[in-house]
Amino acid sequence: MPFFKLSRFFFLFIISLCLINCKDSSNKAVSKSSTITFKKEGTLQLKKANTDSIIKTLDIEIADDEYETQTGLMYRDSMEKLQGMLFIFSNEAPRSFYMKNTRIPLDIIYISSDSTIVSFQKNAKPFDESSLPSDVDAQFVLEINAGLSDTWFLEIGDKIEF
Repeated sequence: MPFFKLSRFFFLFIISLCLINCKDSSNKAVSKSSTITFKKEGTLQLKKANTDSIIKTLDIEIADDEYETQTGLMYRDSMEKLQGMLFIFSNEAPRSFYMKNTRIPLDIIYISSDSTIVSFQKNAKPFDESSLPSDVDAQFVLEINAGLSDTWFLEIGDKIEF
């Protein structure tokens, strides 16, 4: 009987050590993660359709390969007011985005192949996995901080130049 008690104690002790060790390793993994920062890769001008006047000039980060378009602005804590991410696709087609792992509320602007704004998804909520589609086909998508498309009075028909 004493052997049984000792072996049970030993077994519980080993399990406890494993649990503590697993907990410590997961905390280390989280603390080692790095913050993703904005990387300026160009500039983009938003222009009024009827006057061609410049509304705003933004610094942009470009997403033009599969990894970048899948990741987008995920895992970022902030973005400056005059920054955005421009997604460039090889063709004009139906587009739909979602906010999985995206911490920043965004305005998503869908743009046709001739650089005309064709659709908006405004005030997209962080971490929301709902589909946020364009109303029509788009070749480019611009993500900016939520609310800026209204603040800057952007409208369908306005243009971009980058």
